[in-house]
Formats: sequence, structure tokens, C-alpha cells
Amino acid sequence: MRVLYFTRGYTAHDHRFLAKLAQTGNEIGYLRLTPPDAVDDPHALPGGVRALELRRQPGYVRPWHYPGLARSLRAVLDGFHPDVVHAGPVQDCAMLAAIAGASPLVTMSWGSDILVGARRGWGRWAARRALARTAAFVCDCQAVRAAAVALGAPADRIVVFPWGVDLRHFSPGDGSALRRRLGWEDRLVLISTRAWERPYGVEAVVDAFARAAARLPSLRLLMLGTGSLEPVLRRRLEEASLTDRVHFAGPVRLEDLPQFYRAADVYLTASLSDGSSVSLLEAMACGLPAAVSDIPGNREWVSQENGWRFPAEDAAALETVVTTVHAARDRLPELGRRSRAITVDRADWDANFPRLLEAYRLALAAGAAP
Repeated sequence: MRVLYFTRGYTAHDHRFLAKLAQTGNEIGYLRLTPPDAVDDPHALPGGVRALELRRQPGYVRPWHYPGLARSLRAVLDGFHPDVVHAGPVQDCAMLAAIAGASPLVTMSWGSDILVGARRGWGRWAARRALARTAAFVCDCQAVRAAAVALGAPADRIVVFPWGVDLRHFSPGDGSALRRRLGWEDRLVLISTRAWERPYGVEAVVDAFARAAARLPSLRLLMLGTGSLEPVLRRRLEEASLTDRVHFAGPVRLEDLPQFYRAADVYLTASLSDGSSVSLLEAMACGLPAAVSDIPGNREWVSQENGWRFPAEDAAALETVVTTVHAARDRLPELGRRSRAITVDRADWDANFPRLLEAYRLALAAGAAP
């Protein structure tokens, strides 16, 4: 089988999918919508994956680019002759594949494209157009499935599976070396790994930490990543005189991530929209309880069995949760063991990946969409 994997760029998630697809024995072509930038290397593809190229690659895709991009994609399809076209996110890559007549089309949602981007206007129209030409639909949680069905996705040809994590790499372990280096051996350490952008609620995380830390001297915060909100977040912590109780780790390589999770006691995310968040699953796989925003994707993974939920964007509610966590320090190891058990049962990337091949089979059986 010849598969064209058409995506926006080249993220760690794209690499994971392509690496697994390369192991299936099928012929895999990789096509990206936007040109490479300084933080992703399109040449670092898994062995056996063939890199293809659009003639036109605008840095930021606008609706008026679509006719020209669709013609360019049509030329790629005519040259590669895929048996299946796997495209996502929905409003750009899947939409373009639909316009170009790609068939059979497997549309893969990235979560927020359906949960947020398809609520109204152009995003909703584009999603409906793409889903009308979709032979099979892939998503990572029931919340996305329900929203996609409402937009016209074929209910009998939807495959749901969490993208999951490598449970051998993300596993419980000793994080004491990093805690010693930071001088945090006897502290309560919280960790946030989401990008420093508004959709991920990092401002609420920092505000809640600042409020709780004013009363709880033992609190510490690991902040991984970076983003456009960095000046805002640093200023907030400086105003509260808390910069010495926060470690800014910056972007962290995949191979180094587990040591940071293992050095923490609780994972925090205040994201406004998520499917099955891979960052959350990484933390849970490393044995952390979680405090998460109360949105549909998170509800599928976090309950009182392994953590806490709070209203999204509500820093005061998260502060209350952090206070509760502090009072429940003795329970954290048991909650963390339950988190690990949940990921072993439902978020094993090696066990979940074959579900994608099931979606390809459904698409081939369905044939060309009307």
C-alpha cells in the first residue's frame, strides 16, 4: 500500500506517526504544507519515508491560497499515486486534500481543529467541506468524535485512539538528582510543560502558583517550554518575588523529558482545549497525579482516582486545588500509581498505533467519497 501523509509541518507527533508507518512495510510519502523553520528539520525523516514537496508553500496559509495549493497538491497526487491519503489538521491539510480530489481520504483531527477551530465561520465551513469528502476519520478522544459527527464525519467510519506514549521511555523513576541540583529535595514540586501561549492556560498556572506560594513556602514550579507569553509570565513572578522558586528549563529534548517528570510531584495544565493531551499522558506514565482544566478531553483521563479538575481559566480555583494537593502530600504516590496504571491500560502508543491501519482499511473499503 502506498500512503501519502500530508501534514502542516514536522512536529514530534508527525515524527512518531511516520516512524511507525515506516515500520509497516508500506510505501510512505511525507508532504508538508508549510516550509521548514528553525525548530523543525524536514530532513530528519525516519528511514524509508520519501519526502515530497508542494510547488507553493506560504509561511501562513490564507483562504485565498487554497486554489493554488490545491493545484500543487493535485500534481503531487498524480506523481505519487497514493492508495490512501492521510491528511490533517482538518481545516488546512484535509480541506486541501478534499479540494484536490484526494481519494480515499483519511482525515486526522489534531483536537483543537475540531473542538475550537470548527465552532464558527471559515473554520466550520472548511471542516464540513473536508469531512464531506472523508472516507475515514481518526481522532484521539470521544469529545472530538462527537464534535466531528455533528459536523458530518462518517459515524460508522471513525477510529478513536489516544496517540499515547512510549511507556518504556516515559515511566516512573528516581528524580532525586534533579531535585538535589535545584536544592528542592524536601519541596512540593509542580510541573507545567505546555507552550507559553494563551490556548494552553499558562497564565492561570503561574497566577495560581503565585497566590498559593505566598502562603505555602514549600511550593516550587518547574516551567518547561517557551512562547510569546514569556515576558508576561516572568514579570508576574518577579512582581511576586518568586523567581527563585521557579526553574525555567526552556525547551527540553524528548529524551530528557522523563527526568523532569520524575523530579515533580504533580502535573498541572490549564489548557482551554485538548483532545487526549500527550503531555498529560507523558506525566501520568511517569507516575504523576494531575491537576487539569475541566474540559472534555481531560475528563477522559483525570478523575478523583488520580487527580483533580478545575474550571478552565480559573486561577483562583486552581489555587484551591494546589492548596488541596499540598494538604494531601501523603496521598500523591498512590494517585500517581493509578495514573501509571491508566496509561498502561489505555495509552500505550505501541498498542494503539495499529488502530490507524484500521482506519486505512475502512477508507479503502469505502472507496471514493461522494
